[in-house]
Amino acid sequence: MSPAIEQNVDLTKLNTFKVTAKAKEFTTIKAEMELLQLADYLAQYPEQKFLIIGGGSDVLFSEDYDGLVIHNCLYGIEPVGEDDDFYYVRAASGEDWHSFILRTLDANKPGLENLALIPGTVGGAPIQNIGAYGLEVAERIHSVEYFDLKTRQKKALSNEECDFGYRTSIFKKPEMKDAYITGVVFKLPKKWEPVINYKELREELQNCHAPALYPTDIYSAVVAIRKRKLPEPRKLGNAGSFFKNPILSKEDFFTLQERAPSVVAYPMAGGRYKVSAAWLIDSAGLKGIRMGDVGVYEKQPLIIVNYGQAYGEDIVAMAQDIRLRVKNYFGVKLESEVVIV
Repeated sequence: MSPAIEQNVDLTKLNTFKVTAKAKEFTTIKAEMELLQLADYLAQYPEQKFLIIGGGSDVLFSEDYDGLVIHNCLYGIEPVGEDDDFYYVRAASGEDWHSFILRTLDANKPGLENLALIPGTVGGAPIQNIGAYGLEVAERIHSVEYFDLKTRQKKALSNEECDFGYRTSIFKKPEMKDAYITGVVFKLPKKWEPVINYKELREELQNCHAPALYPTDIYSAVVAIRKRKLPEPRKLGNAGSFFKNPILSKEDFFTLQERAPSVVAYPMAGGRYKVSAAWLIDSAGLKGIRMGDVGVYEKQPLIIVNYGQAYGEDIVAMAQDIRLRVKNYFGVKLESEVVIV
C-alpha cells in the first residue's frame, strides 16, 4: 500500500517565511505505521528526493520543490518514567514546541522554560540543537527516536550518540539523510534550578520581586523578551535567527578585536570565541535595511523578514548581501541557520 500522494501542493502556509512555493509531490504522515508505506514508496523511486517538514520554521524555499515534501504530523505526549534525578517525558516529533513546554510546566515538570516561544516542532529541536537564553535543548534530551526510511528499522540514539554541537547534531550529517525523527525523550530535572546566566534574562528578572524564582518566572521573562524583540511569524514572515553566531579561533578573534575593539563575543572551551552575529550585522550598518518586501528586522538584526509578497529568491539575495557586507567589514563568514531549499 502506498501513502496518499498529492500533486503540485502549495506550501505557502507550511513555511513561516510565507513565501510562495509548490511541492511536486506531497504527503502527510499522521501515524508511525504509515512510515512503512512511505519507505516502500521511496524504494520504488530511488532517485526521488524528499524533504521532511514540521512547522516550516527553519526552511526557506527559494523555488518550487521538485520532489516529495513529507509533512510530519505525529502527535502525542506521555511520561515514560522517572528516577532519583529526572522525570522522563516523550513527545512525538510533530508536536508544537512551545505548546509542549506549556504542557510540561502545567505538569510541574520544568526545565525547558528558557526555550519558550521558539517556533517549530519537537522533531526539529534536536536536529538544530535549538538554544536560547543560556540553555541548549541537548542539555534536556535523554534520547531521540527515529525510523530509518532505507532499512525500515526503528532506532533510538542516546544523548551522546546524537553528537550535539552548536546548532548542529548527527541528524545534519549525510549518513542520516534517511532518518525520520518520530519522538524525543526529555530528561527534566526533579531538583530544578533556574538557568539565569544570560545577561538579558537576568535583567528582565530584576522586575520579579518574589523571594525565590519559579519556573513560570523564567518562562514569563523569556516570553516577554521574545515578544518585545522578535516578530510574530503569523504577522510578519520570518524563520527566527537566520544566521549562526560565528565561532572563531583565539587568533582569528584577536585579529577581529583589533579591527573592532567593541565586538561582542563569548569565550568557549578550547580557547575559541563565539561572536555575536547580531552585533556584526548591526555594526555593518544593516539593521533595519529593506529591499522591496525583504528586510533586516529593525529590532533584531539576526532576523530577515518578509514584509509582504517577497519570493524565496529575494530573501536568499538579501542573506547573500548581508554575508558579503559582514565579510568585507570584519573578515568574518556568516553561516545560515535556516535551511535553504
